Amino acid sequence: MPTQREVDEAKIRQLVDKIVEGLQGKDLEGLKRLYATDIVSFDVEPPLQHVGIEAKLKNWAPVFTFFESVTYEVRDLALTVGDDVAFGHAFARLSGTLKDGTATSGMWVRVTYCLQKIDSTWLIVHDQVSVPLDISSGKGVVDLEP
Repeated sequence: MPTQREVDEAKIRQLVDKIVEGLQGKDLEGLKRLYATDIVSFDVEPPLQHVGIEAKLKNWAPVFTFFESVTYEVRDLALTVGDDVAFGHAFARLSGTLKDGTATSGMWVRVTYCLQKIDSTWLIVHDQVSVPLDISSGKGVVDLEP
């Protein structure tokens, strides 16, 4: 019989799978159910932080505007799970076909998830997405692969 920690880890992995499904299905309402209403998100796009679920969804919306079809991959998800808080990190890549028919392979980013069990449901309360920085040029390095 699985331990509570194993059950919780499986639920969190399912939540990350639902992020993939929500992006590929262009389902903002489905994505909305995965985040806490007061999420703080540090994404690769400005501003420095996106506060609240509406800001998080507003950050995802352009993906659905620019892409005809979306592919989202998550690799090497590692999780640390406590009783009511958890964190994890992974690599992720958004790619697909743009509305004009151009295929793009996207770029790999680093993502960190912080989750909290709220009313028996795991939700993302913070996430951070980043790319490595080339200090000499001041530019992000976007051609690395896991």
